[in-house]
Amino acid sequence: MSPAATSPHPDALATGMAAGEGAPASDGMGFDTAVLGQGLAPEVESLIAQAGLVRSQRELAEPLLLKAKALAPTHPATLIALYRFHFYGHRLREAREVATEALAVARAALLPQASHPATEPLPRITDEQARFDAAVRFYLFSLKGYAYLSLRLGDLDTGRAALAELRELDPQDRVGGAVLAVVLARAEGGDPDDEPERDYDKQALAEGRLPHRGWGQP
Repeated sequence: MSPAATSPHPDALATGMAAGEGAPASDGMGFDTAVLGQGLAPEVESLIAQAGLVRSQRELAEPLLLKAKALAPTHPATLIALYRFHFYGHRLREAREVATEALAVARAALLPQASHPATEPLPRITDEQARFDAAVRFYLFSLKGYAYLSLRLGDLDTGRAALAELRELDPQDRVGGAVLAVVLARAEGGDPDDEPERDYDKQALAEGRLPHRGWGQP
């Protein structure tokens, strides 16, 4: 079964960042500029483009993407490209590793003065930031992707923890993470992976929330 068969919006990290919904920059470049894919050296842009032409051949595409990321390790474009390459190649474990890197980059952006951003608590996130702040939305989309992939990989404890953090940080569900609660419930129920896809809209309405949006009742 393909990754898309288990969730209506599985490509959380790639979709969110590629749509310009939040990504960090590197080397002092503004977030909004980076979200648009700008600020990349021509060599890095060329490597990503070359990889796209041979994306079905892992042995050719992956070295190009890894070289691009090595040259611009915190630029969203290189993270997006590598994430999508692994995700659509059904290499979910590798995609989750990229999501983990994206989370680290986002935390560093949100905690610029922290000596150890990975372990320090994030500042309070407002609803306005969850809607419009590029760095915040980058973190939320990265967390959503990380949660989804953890659930798909059967790492339910990690996925549950990531989903709980996402709900705490984004209670209004601005990045659409609430739908993953359905994926978690399915995984906890032990449903077989080849079960016909459920009617997510109907289930959402039964839980008192709009289809694919809103956490419903605690």
